[in-house]
Amino acid sequence: MTTHSPAPRSATRHTPLDADEMARSELAFSPLVTEHLLASGRFRVTAETPDMVELFQRVARRVGDTLGRPVVSYANGRDIVIAFPSI
Repeated sequence: MTTHSPAPRSATRHTPLDADEMARSELAFSPLVTEHLLASGRFRVTAETPDMVELFQRVARRVGDTLGRPVVSYANGRDIVIAFPSI
């Protein structure tokens, strides 16, 4: 049996999203994030690049506006968590 190791992360190249892709992605992800927040109170996704962090921060703002309540996002350089703030 042959096993293959995944390519090292440094070998992966990421093309930043253009403005149109960013806008379409924000619209597409917002309902998904809203659904997960309402079901579990948080949404976590890998966001290893600055444009992915920006995208999901924009999604978090849109979800907060849609729900009419505060939503926070935390990024640690690898993941971003979107959640309702703890009281």
